[in-house]
Amino acid sequence: MVELFTPQLDTIFHALGDATRRHMLSDLASGERTVSQLAEPFSISLAAASKHIKALENAGLIRREVRGRTHFCRLEPGPLASAHEWLSHYQRFWTGRLDALEELLRREDTLKSPSPNRDDTKGDDR
Repeated sequence: MVELFTPQLDTIFHALGDATRRHMLSDLASGERTVSQLAEPFSISLAAASKHIKALENAGLIRREVRGRTHFCRLEPGPLASAHEWLSHYQRFWTGRLDALEELLRREDTLKSPSPNRDDTKGDDR
């Protein structure tokens, strides 16, 4: 089980807390990208893109490799698995709560609906 209070999880969730960084991760899921390619969909400078990439690097979510003057980034999925494991605890919690609510609502519906054994044909001469 992943520890619930670790600096790594704090860093991962901080990195995932920004839509630009989440989009960059999504792009990297398709393969390696340069910093310029990661910045391209946004109206941001390369310096701003680099700051986002640094936050992802600090969380261990990506690796950057310099080849000549070009910086290439690739996804490192390991830390995402840790975040997923932490979140799955709450998924199980809410699934259990919602299942209990569903059962309660079904019971209420059963009590409110007319009984199938009720004879509504009394007085009908057919």
